Amino acid sequence: QLQLVESGGGLVQPGGSLTLSCAASGFTFDYYAIGWFRQAPGKEREGVSCISRSGGSTNYADSVKGRFTISRDNAKKRVVLQMNSLKPEDTAVYYCAAGPSGYCSGYRNGARYDYWGQGTQVTVSS
Repeated sequence: QLQLVESGGGLVQPGGSLTLSCAASGFTFDYYAIGWFRQAPGKEREGVSCISRSGGSTNYADSVKGRFTISRDNAKKRVVLQMNSLKPEDTAVYYCAAGPSGYCSGYRNGARYDYWGQGTQVTVSS
């Protein structure tokens, strides 16, 4: 059964850190680029980061550049989003998605992804 499952969300104070994981099963993981998106209440979905199928190329939204780091382990079929220096405006539901092109060009376009996880809530608040 094809699945993407996010984990690691929670409540954290401003300036804190969280590590999100995206675990994949049921498809050839190392063929796919993996993107992270987020959606806050009342706001449009935002592409946050992407990593190419080999892990050799990464992209970040300007809003998270220098604070978030994406990585992947193809043997474990997992992608990790390390989030540091979190801000209240990072509060959102975070989703991972698998894109069949294998590369991150146009990564912010959700239509480029075939499979999506169910999301994990991240809340940054004091």
